[in-house]
Amino acid sequence: MTNKKIVVLGGGESGSGAAVLAKVKGFDVFLSDSGMIKPNYKELLNKYDIEWEEGSHTEERILKADEIIKSPGIPEKAPLIQKLRALGTPVISEIEFAGRYNKAKTVCITGSNGKTTTTMLTYHILQKAGLNVGLAGNVGKSFALQVAENDYDYYVIELSSFQLDGMYDFKADIAVLLNITPDHLDRYEYKFQNYIDAKMRITQNQTKDDVFIYWNDDENIRRSLSGIVSEARKAPFSLKKSSDTKAYIEADKLTIQRDDSFFSISVSDLSLKGTHNIYNSMAAALSASALYIKNDDIRASLQDFEGVEHRLEPVAKVKGVLYVNDSKATNVNSCWYALESMKTPVVLILGGTDKGNDYSEILPLVEKKVRSLVFMGKDNSKLEKFFAGVKPYVSVSSMEDAIQECYKAAESGDTVLLSPCCASFDLFKNYEDRGRLFKEAVRNL
Repeated sequence: MTNKKIVVLGGGESGSGAAVLAKVKGFDVFLSDSGMIKPNYKELLNKYDIEWEEGSHTEERILKADEIIKSPGIPEKAPLIQKLRALGTPVISEIEFAGRYNKAKTVCITGSNGKTTTTMLTYHILQKAGLNVGLAGNVGKSFALQVAENDYDYYVIELSSFQLDGMYDFKADIAVLLNITPDHLDRYEYKFQNYIDAKMRITQNQTKDDVFIYWNDDENIRRSLSGIVSEARKAPFSLKKSSDTKAYIEADKLTIQRDDSFFSISVSDLSLKGTHNIYNSMAAALSASALYIKNDDIRASLQDFEGVEHRLEPVAKVKGVLYVNDSKATNVNSCWYALESMKTPVVLILGGTDKGNDYSEILPLVEKKVRSLVFMGKDNSKLEKFFAGVKPYVSVSSMEDAIQECYKAAESGDTVLLSPCCASFDLFKNYEDRGRLFKEAVRNL
């Protein structure tokens, strides 16, 4: 047993799981959440006899901690975090803490867009191949809770930049970096380089026995590669074949180089459609290949994977109009991919909490593919100013009104696309809540 005091800040999936692992490992644990803790997490904390508080932080007690495990939603600039930094108290993420006790191999996936789809697809391939595998990070159960309660041989872990910020000694056996485009700049002093640096942390501590999989055509990744010290084997992917790419498209086939052999599958046979999903499929297939999973298992999984909720999810057709839920598109680049995949005229729903967005990236696609715009948020002034004169638009402040306006604007054969470019916290609990309410409103038409 140890008398080391660990305080966990945040009582959600990440925080409650970290508290359980700390308790199991014999630490003196206290969990504090300035908001309200959900009943299922209270039940978990009570089951392990962990002391907790909600609705406020008892600073005097927190500042006496030997180490802090911070939930990713708490920003670095929060006054309490600043006080802890001033004291020199180590502040780490749940992933960093769990990594100290993890014996399983890890496939860690990050990127501005496509992380969840790639994570779920990779997990699907590993499961289908019969591996004893856990799903963690931004999806699935808390990594720390699974390390405390389960005995997996592999983990597939989706990592946000916020989680990477709090990781120091943690190492990914297989690190996947899908892309880097401006996102969460409000958390990075509105400096894109700070965000790039956070994403590149996925490679830290990797050795020659590890693998780094990345999109070869991403300028931000390529520019940053020279600045990282990593002995990991590199496995870049691209739509174009080159001397160093390990996955590419040739003659309408996705081809993976496996040591001295090749594996391929027709692009038309992939269950996930659209250019962005070709990249996601490449990254997942390369990860599976690095774990020596059989070609037949990889091929079958790429063909039968069913996709991710809230990511280009078809909801229903109403009077010839298809409604698509892409609520997970919380940044501009994600919306760009969604629009790029559209084959019909689009009525596009944008809006929410702006994170320092530059909408010029989607402007050509809006001009080319969008019939009209619906802005849905508490404050739509930035969107109104940017798109004024580009396309007809209307501003609303509720999901019900947004769907009614789309219903009026769309013509048979169109697609109504919720791909907001923004965070959801102005009107909704999270992007899942926004997506569910979209689906509910569509089904009520």
